[in-house]
Amino acid sequence: MATSSFESIRARAVWRTCLASAFRTALACSIVGVATLFGPECFKTQVAFPAFSYVTVILVMTNATLGDTLRSCWLALYATIQGVCPAILSLWLIGPGRLTASNTAIAVALSAFFVVLPENTHLIAKRIALGQLVIVYVIGYINGGKTEPVMHPVHVAASTAVGVVACVLALLLPYPNLACSEVKEKSRLFVKNASERINLFVKAFSAEDNTSALALISQAKSLVNNGPKLLQSIKSKQDSMKWERFPFKFLRPYGENPGDKFQDIQTPLRGMQIALENSPQFPVGILNTELKDGLEKLGDHISKQIKNMSLIESATVPESNAQNAEKFLQTLQTIQPTKKDLPSLFFLFCLKNLLNKPIFPLSSKKESSGSNKQVDQEGFMRKTLNNLAITINSRRFLAAFKCSLSLGLAIFFGSIYSKENGFWAGLPVAISLAATREATFKVANVKAQGTVLGTVYGVLGCFLFERFVQIRFLSLLPWFIVSSFLSRSRMYGQAGGISAVIGAVLILGRKGFGPPSEFAIARITETFIGLTCSIMVEIMLHPTRASTLAKIQLSNTFKILHGCIDSITLSSPDKNNLDENQNKLKFHVNELGKFIEEAEAEPNFWFLPFSSACYGKLMGSLSKMVEYLLFGTQALRFLEQQSTSTSIDSNVWKEIVNKLDADLMLFKDLIRRSTKSFEEVSLVKSLAVLDKEFEKKKNSIDIELGKSSLYNIRSSSEERIEKNISSYIQHLNELVEYSDEKIKGQLVLSLSALGFCMESLVKETKEIEKAIKELVQWENPSCHVNLYNISCKARALANTETD
Repeated sequence: MATSSFESIRARAVWRTCLASAFRTALACSIVGVATLFGPECFKTQVAFPAFSYVTVILVMTNATLGDTLRSCWLALYATIQGVCPAILSLWLIGPGRLTASNTAIAVALSAFFVVLPENTHLIAKRIALGQLVIVYVIGYINGGKTEPVMHPVHVAASTAVGVVACVLALLLPYPNLACSEVKEKSRLFVKNASERINLFVKAFSAEDNTSALALISQAKSLVNNGPKLLQSIKSKQDSMKWERFPFKFLRPYGENPGDKFQDIQTPLRGMQIALENSPQFPVGILNTELKDGLEKLGDHISKQIKNMSLIESATVPESNAQNAEKFLQTLQTIQPTKKDLPSLFFLFCLKNLLNKPIFPLSSKKESSGSNKQVDQEGFMRKTLNNLAITINSRRFLAAFKCSLSLGLAIFFGSIYSKENGFWAGLPVAISLAATREATFKVANVKAQGTVLGTVYGVLGCFLFERFVQIRFLSLLPWFIVSSFLSRSRMYGQAGGISAVIGAVLILGRKGFGPPSEFAIARITETFIGLTCSIMVEIMLHPTRASTLAKIQLSNTFKILHGCIDSITLSSPDKNNLDENQNKLKFHVNELGKFIEEAEAEPNFWFLPFSSACYGKLMGSLSKMVEYLLFGTQALRFLEQQSTSTSIDSNVWKEIVNKLDADLMLFKDLIRRSTKSFEEVSLVKSLAVLDKEFEKKKNSIDIELGKSSLYNIRSSSEERIEKNISSYIQHLNELVEYSDEKIKGQLVLSLSALGFCMESLVKETKEIEKAIKELVQWENPSCHVNLYNISCKARALANTETD
């Protein structure tokens, strides 16, 4: 019942969000339409390009709040400085009458290069500036000598300003759409989600049989999926809340984004889920009557604490949980863990970790000058000036060059095809600039489909409201709702949704472009020209396929993973090194996920199909290893704290810790040596080529140099791993026995959690080995795959090249 209730609340929230977004977008476009169609002649003279006002609205209004729009005002000003101001000088020097299709394209390409090159400029500012460049130069070329070098760019800037002002008004009327309100609502949903998850997890842990436990775990699955989505939505409003806090002082109590605090809840909850999924059977062996009673009270206490989290300033701080924690840990002092108890103790470790988090009302946290800096004009201008300091590197240079070349070619071919409609080829390229690599063909496909859908809808709207031009904007409202859902769909995404809404708005908001059907065909054709140019430039200048990049990234990820495993130690943990390595690993795994997603969307053509199944397994195992390393690090930090506060003889403590370290070293060796081999094997492109190279150089190769460490994980029997785990648990119990009564419970949990994480890392290493073998077999279907031999040959050849 709790899960279905949350699902219904979640569904209603999605509907409300989409409807509110559609209404605000429709209101902003209506403001532009009324102002540009029925405003005074002097105003309409200055706002000469209402089409770009609509485009600006769509760029700014996508999932925007008032804070986002206030920021976009500054971004639009910065974009105008980048786009319009240099264009005035260029038009004055060149002379609009001397513009041709070729030199117009060159002028736009050169200007676009310097707009895209700065790394820290916001994407919205770049898109607006590029769109302005297209309008300024191409319309200047169309009008020729009639174009005024100064006033023409000023009219483009005025059109941009009207779009931004319309966005601000739309987000203020009939009441402000504040980011803090969205965060408050999403926080309420997240708190409800987290509280219900805790209750279900604790009930599952206390279940008397497997059937009951599995039913409760299954019931929590939908909550588990929704929790991270809510958390991500909350975190995404961080900057927007700061911008709202600047002009509206009454919002100061809401200026603190709770994303980081909620992450402290999400992480232990994920650990509890992992523990339940790895529990061999229910009821769990360590769950006696006393522990079960304490567990229920503790779970109920934590659930109530989370429910008390609020954005309301008058909320009270929950009572201290130190007494509850102490009672809970006292029940663990007599437990002597065995291997089968590790998942259960890991569950309790995560629960205790959740209890230790400072769960306070968000408004009660004192503002600090370091973390809550007031966003003001001076700070923004300082950041803007810093953005002008361009750091030139190959990656940024290539991105800027690709954009400028795509835009230049689109305008050149679009103007050749139709001089008066040429800017419609460049505009889609300009406003769809991406911050990172995209699945080129997929994105181009959804943009084309979205443009066609929106344009056809616009033509139908013009036909139905042919006699009622003044109210035809009403027909946009249902399309805004549809486009809002399209933007959230997996099929179309944001690119397709934006294309769809722009296609409809430009048809229904047009004036003086001829019959709707002719204008629609011209727009679709020019859009196709622009997208084709983008695809061709991407293929020519960045021919590396996403599947190849995924292969390289996989090898890099194994290299970083090797370093992470190496930094785990009990004797002298380096916290900074651990954190740095884990952040690197998380980044590389995320990058691998992006390349896999892109590779799945790109067409095969004449290439070998991408093995989605194998990479999916590898991605799943690597993501789990990131989580296990995170929890293992938390356990190490607890142990480090206890080592400084315990009264046990330092020599005895050090002696037992060294034994535990030796046990960990055996785990680490199994994983490190295997990841080194995976790093080498994953880079092998063809087994036939590898064998041929090896045959050529085998006389000059010292075969001992090529001996692979993969042998360790492959030859390690289950008995050997079991023996290592038993040794670790024996030394764990020995350290607990010598320790103070006060810290015994914490030592049991922390050391058991570390043991569980290391054992799980070994399991995932074996799963990766299976997936790597499957992947190599996929890429070499006619060859017999022996990872040990492949690793030996690859290493031997690598050593020969190094020498």
